[in-house]
Amino acid sequence: MTKETEAKEEHNEQPIFSVQRIYTKDISFENPNAPQVFGAAEQPKIDLNLGVNNRQVDEHLWEVSLKVSALARNTEDDKVIFEVEVEHAGLFLLKNIPDEHILRVLGVDCPTIIFPFTRQLVSQLTSDGGFMPLLLDPFNFAVAYQQRLEEQHTTH
Repeated sequence: MTKETEAKEEHNEQPIFSVQRIYTKDISFENPNAPQVFGAAEQPKIDLNLGVNNRQVDEHLWEVSLKVSALARNTEDDKVIFEVEVEHAGLFLLKNIPDEHILRVLGVDCPTIIFPFTRQLVSQLTSDGGFMPLLLDPFNFAVAYQQRLEEQHTTH
C-alpha cells in the first residue's frame, strides 16, 4: 500500500455528518372558536408537547422528525382558542460515525438543527391565525437526551 492510498483510506474514514434536506411532513392549525376568541383579555393556557423520532432510510441516511403540538385554551371557560401541530423532519447523512455516538447525534444534534425551522413555522401559523406569535423557548436536546438515558438506566 502506498502512502497516497493510505492517506485516501484515512480520509475516507473521517466521520461525515451532513444535512441533506429539511422539510415539513405534517402541518395543522385549527381555530375552532374564531372570531369570538379574539376578544379574550387573559393569556391562554397553553399545553405544549415536543417529540423526536428517527428512522433509518438507507445505509447511511437517517430521517429525524421533530413533532410539536400546542393547544391553547381560554383560562376562563376552557374553550379551545387554537391548536397547532407541526412535524418537521430532516434527512441526514451519517457515515463513519461510531455506533456508540449515533443515538446521540440522532437525539441531540439533528433535532437541534431542525428546531429553529419548526419554531419559525409554529410562530408563523399562530400569527396567520390572528394571534400573537407563539414563540417556542429554546430547547436543550442534550439535557433531554441525558435525562432519557438516566431514566433507562434506572428502569433496567
